[in-house]
Amino acid sequence: MEHGGRNKFRTALATPRRGMKVGKLHQGRNIMKRLSTLALTTMSLLLLGVVLLAGDVIAQQKSLKEQLVGTWIYVSSTSTRADGSKTDRPNLKGIVIYTSDGHFAFVSVRADLPKLANPDRARATAEEAQAVVAGSIAYYGTYSINEVDKVITPKVEGSTFANMIGGAEQKRIITSLTADELKFTNPRTPSGETLEIVWKRAK
Repeated sequence: MEHGGRNKFRTALATPRRGMKVGKLHQGRNIMKRLSTLALTTMSLLLLGVVLLAGDVIAQQKSLKEQLVGTWIYVSSTSTRADGSKTDRPNLKGIVIYTSDGHFAFVSVRADLPKLANPDRARATAEEAQAVVAGSIAYYGTYSINEVDKVITPKVEGSTFANMIGGAEQKRIITSLTADELKFTNPRTPSGETLEIVWKRAK
């Protein structure tokens, strides 16, 4: 019996316990799962980065005209006279629309334009008519874009100020253009001023 007891003791030492095998196997599986999860997360982030980068590249490939097309609402403007003096013009409302087929329309009015006493606008008084003419302007026509110099050249076909029709060439120099904001400069208005205007895209 003593001999048999020794054999059992040796067998127990030589044979690993089942619990030890299961524990190591379980631990190995957990490590593999963690590595797989980490790999999948890394791949997902890389794919997301590629998609976002591709979107930026596509946006950058848009032409200036494609970025310009749409409806823009007046935000603010600054007028600079020949003597260098500047005047902000906050009390205005306006809109400019550029279509993909090369047409445009522009309207600018003072926010405090007076209402006419007579419902027939053709019967406005001299004072009323002067206030309307001095406080508003509208014109429309076609436009072209110089993509390199970032210049919009409008060709006026109709205007509340007829002097603009067939007059000196008009230019609008784009100084900034994002998805939501447009800034351009009119280097010389008919009155001889330089006009800087800020617009926001209509939502």
